[in-house]
Amino acid sequence: MTVDEFRTLALSLPLSIEKPHFERASFRVDAPRGKTIATLLDSNATANVFLSPEEQDILIGADPSVFSKVPNKWGDKGATTLQLANCDETTALSALKMSWRHAAPPKHHSLLE
Repeated sequence: MTVDEFRTLALSLPLSIEKPHFERASFRVDAPRGKTIATLLDSNATANVFLSPEEQDILIGADPSVFSKVPNKWGDKGATTLQLANCDETTALSALKMSWRHAAPPKHHSLLE
């Protein structure tokens, strides 16, 4: 998967917008109390999504060539890196949807299929 393909997927989620976040692009839920869905670092073709620690463990266990824990305190809370070169669209979209559910206010959850 390319950086541009990931960007397109992230922006396809309901209420998703792109904003700068330091050296990364961030994708956020554009709603009151909406949070970050993912960040994207073009220079090394990685993205971070924000999952529960349990979801993180499941994804890393299922495919450690794609998923890894962010090596800091955010990783302990579920922040998970995707190696885009090893990731297909279905896998990336699944991870993005998991992250979106954590980022979106509950009243918007019905917007996601």
